[in-house]
Amino acid sequence: MSVRATILIADDDPNIRQVVRFALELAGFAVVEARDGAEALALYSEHGPDLVVLDITMPEMDGTEVCRRLRAQTSVPVVFLSSRDDEIDRVVGLELGGDDYVTKPFSPRELVARIKAVLRRVQPAESAAVEAVATPVTSASRLVKHGNLELDLDRYMASWEQTPVELTHREFELLRALLGYPGKVYSRDELMDRAYEPGVIVSDRTIDSHIRRLRRKFEDVGASPVETVHGIGYKLGSCR
Repeated sequence: MSVRATILIADDDPNIRQVVRFALELAGFAVVEARDGAEALALYSEHGPDLVVLDITMPEMDGTEVCRRLRAQTSVPVVFLSSRDDEIDRVVGLELGGDDYVTKPFSPRELVARIKAVLRRVQPAESAAVEAVATPVTSASRLVKHGNLELDLDRYMASWEQTPVELTHREFELLRALLGYPGKVYSRDELMDRAYEPGVIVSDRTIDSHIRRLRRKFEDVGASPVETVHGIGYKLGSCR
């Protein structure tokens, strides 16, 4: 990274904060620490970090509520930490808009690697938002259209009737998978294979959670591109 990214760590355990700070600073990141959820929100407003690491269980305000409030104002990437490996925690965290989930105890090296991976995924979309102000879409851009739906694969941007729809990386990849063959019914396993990195396995409920959030975002612009085929999976409708 040419510009040093800032990571906000929110965890009530000072030992975990110290270990994570050391690992992140060693990797070249700037670090801001919060002891609870309320402080995390205040520090986010003050520093505008590039990514937030949230412990799920914190005093004052837990990580899920912090994420909910962040998502009301920003799409900053969020990585959850949890001392429990319950699937329900994962599903709730992802449904709220989390980009990844790490269970305690964890390897600091693995956490840093996951943070880097999330930042690599979101940086193209963030750069595109800046460039779009002055740079028109050219014929060289990889645009995929279906009815009123358009995906810009280079800028990681989605739109409906030219109205931008802000998606997370995972939501974009799921929509791109469905757009690969409009009208085809994809099972959840097929969507997992197409929208996730090789070797990554998630539950059906995780796929459903991402699809629900994807739908809500399009409903906000009066659209309903994704259809459910009960007992099988999902398909892309006519998008008209």
